[in-house]
This record gives sequence, C-alpha cells and structure tokens, in this order.
Amino acid sequence: MVSVDHVTSKILTYMPYVLVLIDMRYEGVRCGKDGSVDNHMEMGKKLLAAGQLADALSHFHAAVDGDPKNYMAYYRRATVFLAMGKSKSALPDLSRVIELKPDFTSARLQRGNLLLKQGKLDEAESDFKKVLKSNPSDKEEKEAKSQLAKSDEIQRLVAQSRSSFNEKDYMTAITQLDTIIETCVWDVGSREMRAECYIQMGEMGKAVSDLKAASKLKNDNTQAFYKLSTIYYNLGDHEMSLNEVRECLKLDPDHKQCYSHYKQVKKLNKQIQSAEELIQEQRYEDAVGKYEAVMRTEPNVHQFTLLAKERICHALAKDQQASRAISVCSEVLLSDPENVNVLKDRAEAYVQDEQYEEAIKDYETAGKHSENDHQIKEGLERAQRLLKQSQRRDYYKILGVKRTAKKKEIIKAYRKLAQQWHPDNFQDPQEKKKAEKKFIDIAQAKEVLTDPEMRNKFDQGEDPMDPESQQGHHHPFNGGFHGFQGFNPFGSGSFNFKFNFN
Repeated sequence: MVSVDHVTSKILTYMPYVLVLIDMRYEGVRCGKDGSVDNHMEMGKKLLAAGQLADALSHFHAAVDGDPKNYMAYYRRATVFLAMGKSKSALPDLSRVIELKPDFTSARLQRGNLLLKQGKLDEAESDFKKVLKSNPSDKEEKEAKSQLAKSDEIQRLVAQSRSSFNEKDYMTAITQLDTIIETCVWDVGSREMRAECYIQMGEMGKAVSDLKAASKLKNDNTQAFYKLSTIYYNLGDHEMSLNEVRECLKLDPDHKQCYSHYKQVKKLNKQIQSAEELIQEQRYEDAVGKYEAVMRTEPNVHQFTLLAKERICHALAKDQQASRAISVCSEVLLSDPENVNVLKDRAEAYVQDEQYEEAIKDYETAGKHSENDHQIKEGLERAQRLLKQSQRRDYYKILGVKRTAKKKEIIKAYRKLAQQWHPDNFQDPQEKKKAEKKFIDIAQAKEVLTDPEMRNKFDQGEDPMDPESQQGHHHPFNGGFHGFQGFNPFGSGSFNFKFNFN
C-alpha cells in the first residue's frame, strides 16, 4: 500500500514543472492577443509559398476572424482560394478587399478577371476601367487594356450568338458560343444555350457535357437537371435519367416538371429491374411479359422499345423458343445491325432451329464488332461443328424430334420407330438388312439423347458414337449387332429376338 507521505512527495516534486507550463500558457495567450493576426499572416504566407494550401487557408481564416478589417488578410485568403480552384469563394473576399481599400488595383484586376470568366461582362468592364483610372503599374495597365478589349469582343459575340440562335442557325451559334466559352469558362448562360443548340442538332452527348457543367456552376440549377434527365430518358438510359431527376427534386421537391417526369421514370425503371430479376431467376416467359409492359408504359421512345425487344430476344433464346426469338431479334437488328448481344442471341436461336449456316453468319458478324469475346468464339466453333455434324448423322432427325425435345418425347418417338423398323417385321433379305441398319441408328439415337452427358456432347458438335471422336471408347453398337453381347440377334436361325422398349 502506497503511503500518503510518498504521494505528497511526488506531487511536490512535479509542482515546479506544472507552474512553468501554466506560466508558458499564460504568456502564449498574452502574446496571441497582441500579435496573433500578424503571426497567422506570416505563417499563412510561408505555407502558401510551400504549397501547403489547406494549412495556409486555416491561418488566413484565423487572421480574418482576428481582424475583420484587415484587407490583406482577405486578399491573401482569396489568393489561396484561387490556387485551390475555388473561384466562387475568392470573389467575395476580393470584393471585401476593394470595399476596404478601393485603390487596391491588383484585387480589382483579379476580380475583373473572375467576373469575365463568369460572363458578367458589364461588371468586369467596370473593374477594368477603374483599374486604368487608378494609376496602375505598367503590367496592370497592359493587362486591364487587353481584358477590356476581350470583353468588348465577347459582348459583340454574345449578341451575334443570340441572333443566330433565334434564327435557328445552330451551327453558327455553336461556333460563336465556342469562342465565348473559351474566355467565359464559367458562364452558365452560354453553356445552356450551346447545350440547346446541340439538342436541336441531335448531338446529345455534347449537350449532356454542357448541361453537367451548368448544373455545377449554378447552385440551384433545377432546369439543367431536368433537361439532363429528359435527354438520358430519350436515349433509353433510365437509370441515369432517374439519378438526374432526383437531383432536381433535391433542390426543389415541388418542381412540377421534375416530379411528373420522376413518376414516369421510376415506374419504367421498376418494370425493367423486375424483368431483369425474372431473367436471372430463369422465368423467361414472365420476363417477356414484363418487357411487353415496358413497351406499353413508354410507347413513344424508340430506345426503350429497342431495349425491351433486345431483352425479349435474349429471354426467348434462353427459353429455347427459337422461332419467336429469331423473329424478335431480327426486328432489333433492322434498327441496330451491329448489336453484338442480339447477334449472339439470334445465332443461338438459329442453332436451336438447326439453321447452322445462319448462326455462323451471325457469330462472324458479331466477332467483327467484338474481337475478344470468348462467347462468340465458342459459339462460332460450336455452330461450325454442328453444321459439319448435320451433314453426317443427326440423332434428332433420326427420331424426328426437335433439339429442345424432353426425354419423354424422345422415348415416345423411339418406341414408335423401333416398332416400325424392327427387323422381324421384314422377310425380304434386302429389306431386312436395310431395317437392321435403320434400327441400329434408332437405338443409338435413343441412347445418346436420353443420356445427359452424351446428349450434351452431341449438342456441342461431337458424336459420342463416332469412333474417330471417341477413340478408346467402346460402345455395344459400334460393331453393329455383331458386337451386341457377342451375337447378331437378327441373323438367320430359329432365334426369336424379343426387343424390350424401355
């Protein structure tokens, strides 16, 4: 147990150090009251010179708070804001500098430059003219005259661009606005007008670029967000359309155009998401129905019709409804002949429909537009194998069933044909020999198509009964009926072969 005397002794030992620290803290406070603004200004300058902008800004904030009438504190802070690319924050500080010291030409010249970039031409010209009247340095005079001349030229171009726009000469207006925006890079009005020109000319990508810039340059630009949303909607991009219209409603929840558009986009987006979930769940027919609902919800925007039909094509191909898939896919390709996904889906449907040459054409066309797509390469190789196979023996044709036939249909077809072509039904030696060959083909077809592994190989273009492709694999039918349990059940003699239809 620690004694009280020991604790007291320890406290007394550290007491001098505590008193020194308190004294130092007091001195710091007293010095801060006397010279903190100067200290912050000096530290801010050093950090600014070292490129440590955030730290410099903190010191200039403190200097402004410490002396709200210190014009140099505002000027230094504006300099940091400009270095950080925060011109909106720099402008009020420069205005405060001019208010406190009207003859500070550097601040007025910088403000004029910022106003010119914002497209506030009259205000910019006023600053440049005042600089020229305030006994500027040679460098300032030269810059003010140059900027004043540039502002005059921009004024002329603004008038011309408006005239061109009103006359619907959009190409000329764009050329004029390009020149304006090179100087007035933060001018919202010029960017919005150029965006409208691009919309009228059908250049939606360029319109989007200008409108995105306008939405950032102006804090409450609901109209820019609304236009962005409608452009994306007409391009068939429902997700981007929904994002932009939500930004509009964040600024103004009661915005009538945005709210009305939001309800439409949200409904469409929900239907599309639901359809895609159905495809993921392999509920293809339900997905088709959902995409048909999408076309009813928005019958007037061609891109949504194309999107819906593209996904219907995909769902039908996955559902092995070859004929319907080919029809819908072909509709899409009339409007969008280079659509790789649709070309792949139609090729797969052609394979299902045993139109191998058409499938090969689609895969080859798709490959031209997507060279590194392994799915295309594998599909093309498979279609080529199946074409070659179809020119030889086709087990589906032997049984007279489709490639999509279920096991039950295959066995039913097999039983019917086995009864028809059983060799015991034929007396003539030539006819019996022909029936034996036919019967072997029927039996092999049944065996391949009712065995999942063998059927999958055959569907990939391999023949499980072909000795060349199945080297070393022995099958009872490979040697004809002589290889079946060591004897020929259909040979001459009194043996009565009884076939078991299983």
